[in-house]
Amino acid sequence: MAPGGGGRRGRGPPRDAWRVEAARAPLAPRRRSAARDALVRHVQRRLFGPGQSPDPGSERISGAGDHGRRDHVQAMEERKLLHSLLAKDQKDLPPRRMKDSFIEVLLPLGSQPELREKYLNFHNTVRFGRILEDLDSLGVLVCYTHTKVRSAQMSPLSIVTALVDKIDLCKKTISPDDDIKFTGFISWVGKTSMEVKMNMLQMHGDVYSPVLDATFVMVARDSENKGPAFVNPLIPESPEEEDFLKQGEWNKKRRIAFSTASLLKMAPTAEERHLIHDMFLNTLDTRTVSFRSRILPPNSVWMENAKLKGLEICHPQERNIFNRIFGGFLMRKAFELAWATACSFGGSRPFVVAVDDIMFQRPVEIGSLLFLSAQVCYTEGQYIQVRVHSEVSKSDSRGHETTNVFHFTFLAENEVPKVVPKTYGGERPPPPPGPFSEVGGVCPWGDFGMKVQAYPPDPGPASSL
Repeated sequence: MAPGGGGRRGRGPPRDAWRVEAARAPLAPRRRSAARDALVRHVQRRLFGPGQSPDPGSERISGAGDHGRRDHVQAMEERKLLHSLLAKDQKDLPPRRMKDSFIEVLLPLGSQPELREKYLNFHNTVRFGRILEDLDSLGVLVCYTHTKVRSAQMSPLSIVTALVDKIDLCKKTISPDDDIKFTGFISWVGKTSMEVKMNMLQMHGDVYSPVLDATFVMVARDSENKGPAFVNPLIPESPEEEDFLKQGEWNKKRRIAFSTASLLKMAPTAEERHLIHDMFLNTLDTRTVSFRSRILPPNSVWMENAKLKGLEICHPQERNIFNRIFGGFLMRKAFELAWATACSFGGSRPFVVAVDDIMFQRPVEIGSLLFLSAQVCYTEGQYIQVRVHSEVSKSDSRGHETTNVFHFTFLAENEVPKVVPKTYGGERPPPPPGPFSEVGGVCPWGDFGMKVQAYPPDPGPASSL
């Protein structure tokens, strides 16, 4: 887990000297170079909003500060000049260590109460959707730190979020009255991609206690975001760091394996076919023995009746430097719809337990109509799993394109009904989800697939909206 707290499920960042130092002195800020300070102030500006960190130098690192004051066309023209700084091969880039990208960012909710309004929900706890936005910003910042060109004020790379692999929570609620600390570092790199480990801790008494750990996969693009770009290689300095590299490589192979298991490429297995057939038989009316005569089992809800939909108009306020919608905003909107769906289905306040496999398939342009569809796709005991599918349509077009797929797991206060599919598209259990399990924007297991997953028998830690 993060510095200052024990790991959850045996996972956590390397316990090397650079990380132990941060754990031992949670109240004392670490010394940073001027460039690091500028980067941290940049993410603080994204976290806290304009006016909280007034130094303009930080905005030059990636040009991210331009979107509030300058014309985007002019900004992109300037970024074209950065092409000469791009490496022709990964071997041309200097290797970096994990501690080179390590960053701490403080969210002073306790010491600066004026910040709480942005983060407060109607339950008087911290909005988890805002935390998702902050994690996305921090992930980009960590990648810029790892790939920083020492001789340049602005990075020639464009860092975009490709996948949220996993977010695990170990707190049921997040207090709005205590300071929060985010940490992050690069744990694995490919040629053009980077895996970012992030942790969130909150002050309790005189120490920081762990709240969540997250793994994001980010991709480096050229200065105009038109093609891939190489990133600095990563060198381990301890056996624990070597384990992180091995885990990252295994994660990559797992995602590739999942893509080959798509139902657009492979028929359901024998086990899956038997499961589908059993579901079908359990909903047949034995008095008529007709395929069209279906009955709902006791304490169950048809899957088609367990969904909510929403619409967002994509305004410039939420754009990034490439004139597209900020990925953290998309995650927040998807989470809030998923929370509302789980609340409506379970009849009580749901708490988020985990976030899995958020896939970013296409960018969302300014002016698009963003359609969000949330579906309860699996329940067990007090657990509710919600899948959110997002697609966009331009204002001058009737065509729709899939942009994102989100998976959220919630814990209800009471046991919830089982969700029962009524069509084959809802019955087909998907392969283990991965970033490439959807092809061409078409979901291979129907409109809203059922993600079968075993959960612990007792309610685990969670966080509310």
